[in-house]
Amino acid sequence: MKAHKFIFFFTLLFATVCTYAQEITPSDTPNETQKAMLKRGYGMFIHFGVNTFSGDEWSDGTVPVSAYNPTRLDCDQWVRVARDAGFRYVLLITKHHDGFCLWDSKYTDYDVASSPVKTDVVGEVSKACKKYGLQFAIYYSLWDRHEPLYKGKDFGKYIDYMQNQLTELLTHYGPVQEIWFDGGWDKKPEEWQLPRIYSHIKKLQPTCAVGVNHTIVLKEGERKFALPDSMIVDNKYTFQYFPSDFRLWDPKIAHKADKKQYLHQGKSYYLPFEHTLCLSKAWNWFQKSSIMPVRDLDELVGGADKPVGDREQEPAHADSQCLCGGIQAPFTKSITVLRS
Repeated sequence: MKAHKFIFFFTLLFATVCTYAQEITPSDTPNETQKAMLKRGYGMFIHFGVNTFSGDEWSDGTVPVSAYNPTRLDCDQWVRVARDAGFRYVLLITKHHDGFCLWDSKYTDYDVASSPVKTDVVGEVSKACKKYGLQFAIYYSLWDRHEPLYKGKDFGKYIDYMQNQLTELLTHYGPVQEIWFDGGWDKKPEEWQLPRIYSHIKKLQPTCAVGVNHTIVLKEGERKFALPDSMIVDNKYTFQYFPSDFRLWDPKIAHKADKKQYLHQGKSYYLPFEHTLCLSKAWNWFQKSSIMPVRDLDELVGGADKPVGDREQEPAHADSQCLCGGIQAPFTKSITVLRS
């Protein structure tokens, strides 16, 4: 009996250590979660939602749910194209700033389940990723322009709402390799309660990498972003959003001399960069009377914001991750694909 108790205790202790080992700690080398990111390396970012059907790049949460009406929705085709193009993972926008959810969330009626086409897009993309051998990742907007709790007097209630939705996403769709947060600029960093949210994510999916757009600032406690071109010195710039497992600055790519060490409360953390670059010259690629052109190939390879004869950039190098894609969904208005 004692031996059995010892084995159980050891197993529980080992599982606990493994779980918490995935949280970021001061280091000058990548942890296991970051190593897995670097190994994935190349993926497709799919931006699709209610604003695909309203013609807005960013809608404000007032577009009626009835506007979402894809007539030939084929999530399997999206992921099949990603596989055929050589991508290793797919990152799907599950909720953008408009608050519309691409899954059946029991915490809102502003979702696909309340629309004319009730397909659980998150579920279908996740299933297709398993089918085609790709890993699955998600984008979730912190900022929510529809949910009433967001503008309520007690912002903590919105944090509860957000945590509940993240629980749905992290417990109903199998392994989620990455969560890409956005919209943090609309509140003070501390209002997002990121240590709580980060810890909750790691408890549900210990190896999931967590990042927040505009991760790094020039000085601790300030909100002036450090641009990727500035991130060429170790231990100079600080986290704005802590904890995070990787850096984001959408829609830019890292400098060729990108450095990996960033500070939080005087301690140095290893932090790889994930590149983001739109395939077209706008966030959403709408198929209307004329199709919006994609960027030139040399522009995609060299960086969309790179002036001729100016700084050196490259879309992928050691200790970085890249997402790129180009698919046109077969319905009235097509999906957006980004590069990161």
